[in-house]
Amino acid sequence: MDFSPLWEGVWGALMLRAMGMTLLVACLAFLFGQAVGLGLTLAQLSGARVLARPAQVYGTIVRGVPELLIIYLIFFGGSNTLGWFAAWFGHRGYIEISPMATGVVAIGMICGAYSSEVLRGAIAAVPRGQVEAATAFGMSRFKRARRITGPLALRYALPGLGNIWLTTIKETSLISVVGLVEIMRQAGIAGASTRQPFTYYVVAAAIYLLLTGGSVLALGRVERLFGRGTVARRA
Repeated sequence: MDFSPLWEGVWGALMLRAMGMTLLVACLAFLFGQAVGLGLTLAQLSGARVLARPAQVYGTIVRGVPELLIIYLIFFGGSNTLGWFAAWFGHRGYIEISPMATGVVAIGMICGAYSSEVLRGAIAAVPRGQVEAATAFGMSRFKRARRITGPLALRYALPGLGNIWLTTIKETSLISVVGLVEIMRQAGIAGASTRQPFTYYVVAAAIYLLLTGGSVLALGRVERLFGRGTVARRA
């Protein structure tokens, strides 16, 4: 393998830029996914069937459909939907959704479907006695969620959410099919241009390992710090 084009040409800088794009899409999609997941969790725990049933159906469909298919549905179906709405205001023509917006929405929807199960399980794992004690002290439902249920549930949810974050980083590679220049697409372009595809796919693998390995270390530290903080509050 010849890595000289990385250092002597522009491909190294372009791969770093692609890594930044991957991180940006992953962060935005993860944040969007947590908002979706929290909404689905609250809907399922609300006790209202009109809210719980659609949330369950959403999670079942999104988790049961290939991620790549969801990306295509958002990219093409979203454009058609926007065009249909725009026609009501007199606009004629095709409205294209940007590859980055497609990636954030599609991966965020997938992330949200899995996060909802993690959050729901974490809330269910909160000891019922602590919630009852908070109620006995006269805490409102919002205060109980902010001081008791939320912190404890987050502690239980961190390992699962960490795994979802790692999955989100890797799922950004699928967005290359709609033209977003992230790590995999840039590796393909560089490999085709230099006729060294194996070299650049090895570089792409190394970058993904760097991102996921750094994330594992950071998540482990957060879990330890949050765990000590929870123990200190209990004491």
